[in-house]
Amino acid sequence: MDFLEELTWRGLLQDTSDPQLFSKLRPGDSFYIGFDPTAPSLQVGNLVQLLVAIHLTKKLKLKPILLFGGATGMIGDPGGRSAERNLLPLEQVARNVELQTAQAKRLWQHAGCDVSPQFVNNLDWAEGLSMLSFLRDVGKHFTVNYMLQKESVKARLSGDGISYTEFSYMLLQANDFDHLYNTKNCKLQFGGSDQWGNITAGLELIRRRSQGEAFGFSVPLITNADGKKFGKSAGNAIWLDSGLTSPYTFHQFWLNTPDTEVVKLLKVFTSSSPEEVSRFEGLVKTAPQKREAQRYLADVLCTMIHGERATLDATLAANVLFGGTIEGLTLDQIEEIFAEAPNTVIATSEVQTLTILDLLAKTVASSKGEARRLVQAGGIYLDNLRCEDASMGVASTNLIQKGFLVLRSGKKNYHLVKVA
Repeated sequence: MDFLEELTWRGLLQDTSDPQLFSKLRPGDSFYIGFDPTAPSLQVGNLVQLLVAIHLTKKLKLKPILLFGGATGMIGDPGGRSAERNLLPLEQVARNVELQTAQAKRLWQHAGCDVSPQFVNNLDWAEGLSMLSFLRDVGKHFTVNYMLQKESVKARLSGDGISYTEFSYMLLQANDFDHLYNTKNCKLQFGGSDQWGNITAGLELIRRRSQGEAFGFSVPLITNADGKKFGKSAGNAIWLDSGLTSPYTFHQFWLNTPDTEVVKLLKVFTSSSPEEVSRFEGLVKTAPQKREAQRYLADVLCTMIHGERATLDATLAANVLFGGTIEGLTLDQIEEIFAEAPNTVIATSEVQTLTILDLLAKTVASSKGEARRLVQAGGIYLDNLRCEDASMGVASTNLIQKGFLVLRSGKKNYHLVKVA
């Protein structure tokens, strides 16, 4: 497949300014993708754009420019939102730029590209731009009618309206493209489909102001099974920062991908060939219970973002839910795995004298009689080991020293006991 065919096959192409644009670009030409630092971390929706940028770098030998919008991040893009954004303090935007840049650098190192991206901040050229200069040099090239036709603006006008601040966002982004076109030989911009209006505004400004030709394309917004996009504005962001979304939660998110979605996401988020994707597609149909496609997707992405050690730990933790050993896990890991499970806190002094029967009566059983019947039926597990003797002392278990016990009744009914 050529590059256009591959992007289409992967489901990563929606709009193009020119169907032949990839044949018109030459190795050494630059492209850019922009991110507004309105949060301290990038998220899965941003990851899609970064992976497309890596494809462009590796396969077309284009030079990447990653723009973090210190200026536009203070304004707020109206696209994809029904209300005005809260304007962030300058110091917070600057800190977000720093954190997001570091994340992008780590991803690029993992990808092993021959060419490293150039990182730019549009505050560097927008901060000193006077209002009069902006109106004369940028604003005069756009009619209000042109701007009102953009979907991001039309959607807001049909709702609560749009401020002049956010209305001007399109012109600021167009100015970014024109600036990079003239200073860094940037011939291409791409972004999510909600950015298409802003991208084409940049093409228009380059044509009018710089008498040049540039290109653009958009990538479909990746949605979950409910049709909601991944992103902070949708309220369901999966963050790339381990402090906001832990490696275990990140891994579990992909591991829980529905069978109907996993092939699509393999195409988008991995570099798997058509033959490999076809093999996984066959496994989804013939052995869905093994979830091999989901495991591969989760492992690849967790390693990409958090490293091999984090993936091994996340896999170990995930195996606990299927009866694997709990040995080696910390209390923090256990609490994260069983965050949705009921829990009980028992004092250390009390634990010393408790039997399995006593513990069950305090947690998963309504009485000691029911507890005894559950043990005799072989349906009670302590730290994923079957309980054979209801009179056994709890203090003899290996994990009590770490401050927790994990009870399981049946296959999936867990109860976490914290020893304090």
